[in-house]
Amino acid sequence: MSSIRDIYKLLAIFAVLSVTFFGLGCVDSSSDEAGGAEENGTGAGPAEESSVLKVFHAGSLGVPFEELEQEFEAQHPGVDVQREAAGSAQSVRKITELGKQADILASADYNLIPAMMMPEYADWYTAFARNQIVIAYTNESMYSDEVNADNWYEILRRPGVRYGFSNPNDDPCGYRTQMVTQLAEFYYDDTQIYDDLILDLTGMTATEENGTVMVHVPASEALAPDTDKIMIRSMEVELSSALEMGEIDYFYIYRSVAVQHGFEFVELPPEIDLSSIEHADNYKRVQVEMSNGEVVTGTPIVYGITIPTNAENPELATEFVKLLLEEPGQQIFIENGQPPIVPAFADGKESMPEELQTLVQ
Repeated sequence: MSSIRDIYKLLAIFAVLSVTFFGLGCVDSSSDEAGGAEENGTGAGPAEESSVLKVFHAGSLGVPFEELEQEFEAQHPGVDVQREAAGSAQSVRKITELGKQADILASADYNLIPAMMMPEYADWYTAFARNQIVIAYTNESMYSDEVNADNWYEILRRPGVRYGFSNPNDDPCGYRTQMVTQLAEFYYDDTQIYDDLILDLTGMTATEENGTVMVHVPASEALAPDTDKIMIRSMEVELSSALEMGEIDYFYIYRSVAVQHGFEFVELPPEIDLSSIEHADNYKRVQVEMSNGEVVTGTPIVYGITIPTNAENPELATEFVKLLLEEPGQQIFIENGQPPIVPAFADGKESMPEELQTLVQ
């Protein structure tokens, strides 16, 4: 009998070792944008990690999603949330073109989900938060003591002033920058604002038909900004460090990101900042055509989230989305300067996990 007990002991040890090595094998440090449970000092240690939740998200969601990650890992010991931040369109293409798997996709423009993912890669989405475009700066920026909502475009025109925005082909903030600057021409009754700030300094072109302006974005390698005036990066949050280091004086960014980084910012009129449902018809006056032929029409800024159809851990993903949509997640967004939509609204509600359906309209 003692030999049988010894065999059982050996089998038990082998089982523990197998679970341990399996947990370690689930960790892909190359795709973890902000560190998992081990790096953050929260949740389970390496030997206990049995599940990985992969989240692809817009760069502007970095701070609130880091807080959601910490809360989720505290509630789910043994789960490692691994986040990849990128421009929203770029994040979607990782799934649809590069064949990568993600358990959650969160976009700064909810329209990208039905346009680029449905029905093959997603069968529902929910819109959960709003935002607006501002012009961020620091006290060290040129003319920081003068800039305001009435003269910001004049400040950007001045010699020596450098400003930035993200690549419209990769990031919604980039194509929204085009919309805001073009809408400024209508609002301030100055037909040279877009030409002076973007058109004449990049590879962008624009046409107008029946009162609607279409901005045409060339391939990324052909953007060719005048680097004495403009800095373009793939993701809008990449410009934050450039502002902090004084490499640029201003950049177009979401209000939430400006708040999270402690930047000063010019709050633009609601007629042009893409924040207001009341001005939605005005926003439609500008469209942006990306280099792949996709056309985006100006609309209020609304963030969307889905669980892709190829998710490896849809049950865990459901729990993460549930946390985001309920009061703890809403509070995280409020504290980070980004108003949640309460209740969130959904498309394809009947395809959502049942526990999420009661949280949306």
